[in-house]
Amino acid sequence: MGKTKKGWLSMLVLIMSVALIVSACGKDSGEKNNSGSKNEGKNESANSEKPVELIWYTIGTPQKDVDRVMEEVSKYTKEKIGVTVKMNMIDWGDYTQKMQVMTASGEPMDIMFTSSWAFNYVQNARKGAFYDITELLQEHGKGIVDTLDPAFLEGSKVDGKNYGVPANKELPAQEVWRFNKDLLDKHNLSFDGVYTLESLEPLLKQIKELEPEIIPFAADKSFGPYIPYDYVIEAMPFAVPLNTTDYKIVNVLETEEMKQALTTMHKYYKAGYLPTEAATLDSLTDIQTTGKWFADKATTQPFADNLWSQKGYPVVSTPQSEPYVFNWSVMGSMQAISANSEYPEKAMEFLNLLNTDPVLRNMVDSGIEGVHYKKVSDNVMENLPENKNYDMPTFSLGNIMLTYLNPSDPENKWEVFKEFNDAGKSAPLLGFNFDATPVATELATLSNVKEEFWTALMTGTVDPEEYLPKAIEKFKAAGFDKVMAEMQKQLDEWLANNK
Repeated sequence: MGKTKKGWLSMLVLIMSVALIVSACGKDSGEKNNSGSKNEGKNESANSEKPVELIWYTIGTPQKDVDRVMEEVSKYTKEKIGVTVKMNMIDWGDYTQKMQVMTASGEPMDIMFTSSWAFNYVQNARKGAFYDITELLQEHGKGIVDTLDPAFLEGSKVDGKNYGVPANKELPAQEVWRFNKDLLDKHNLSFDGVYTLESLEPLLKQIKELEPEIIPFAADKSFGPYIPYDYVIEAMPFAVPLNTTDYKIVNVLETEEMKQALTTMHKYYKAGYLPTEAATLDSLTDIQTTGKWFADKATTQPFADNLWSQKGYPVVSTPQSEPYVFNWSVMGSMQAISANSEYPEKAMEFLNLLNTDPVLRNMVDSGIEGVHYKKVSDNVMENLPENKNYDMPTFSLGNIMLTYLNPSDPENKWEVFKEFNDAGKSAPLLGFNFDATPVATELATLSNVKEEFWTALMTGTVDPEEYLPKAIEKFKAAGFDKVMAEMQKQLDEWLANNK
């Protein structure tokens, strides 16, 4: 990860250049233009030698060596594009709330992680938290544009504009059943023929009898059974079927697919297959760490089994859906530039470098070579013990297809990723982003109803025969039909303009 150091002659040139620039530029006179055009008043000129500091907020458990790694990152980026980087990590569960508070208060920042599931990308783009980077992508982000599958940038537009850079990763979402392979092997069990929720039952029954201390079906409060629908808002009951031809939004709680899934989940809950506290369980981390589980549900990517098996025991999986490209999968990991950034052009230059330069991308991802990891070959690495102080969430930091392989990864890993992306089918609502402003009050009330019923129903904790009609009635009383009519109106307008 070395770089060429400048000698004393370069330093002399630097001093002279700064003096000339200061005398030529005078005071700032420009105003920030949030259309992505050149901001001469607040941005350093492209060939300025004076580095600017970019403040980067991202998600994940704060790591001990972040500042140490960013010192090395800054040496590299200072030489490449004239910037240094200050990274601030906010833990998973706190990220959304803390970022909302900081952006509302005008906290200085330049780059921030956003997604469909944390610090909501669409909502915050519409609130004005993010800089419109549509033109910046063309001026300073050509590498990003050339690298990404066009579906990433097209599918992440909000009202026709780009406000974030999606990570180049798996594009479709495909649901799978995961299994603890040690338990499969121990009891000579096979998941052949398992696809639907109902088809899990024989295996769950056997494990319950054979391993009474094991959780047959691991699920927490985020669980939702897979049904073939595309949701207008994630985890809210407005959706269209994946095979729709009329694009009519329905209440999924009233569909036969959901009724059947909830009935099966309640059957499994009563049989003792799920954790008794599933509806209030924040995370499966503790259960997965101990390995005391047999099956669960996950969203996959190529060679995901290798990744999941790094907990100390082997994990295998089998599909329960086809791969579809949803809004939430396109927006699953993004970096946005703050609307209040002092240096939007430099921020875009950094994001462009991060997503196209393997040296920078792997430094940000894996730390310092020889300290946190060692190279096994040109594109293969192994973690060193100090990795415990810099263990980053790879998916959240940009183009994953630039990252080094692990020894267990096949050489063609990234080629297979591209094939997986090419095979994904477009979900019917891909590119449609509902504007909740006209029905914000009703949606807030509906969210309260959801909190009352959703997790209990989805985890099978309550009997859907009794509670599903109650939930449907309360949703309607809270303004469900008004919200759905507004959604349908906007969807029809979008279809008229885009189909």
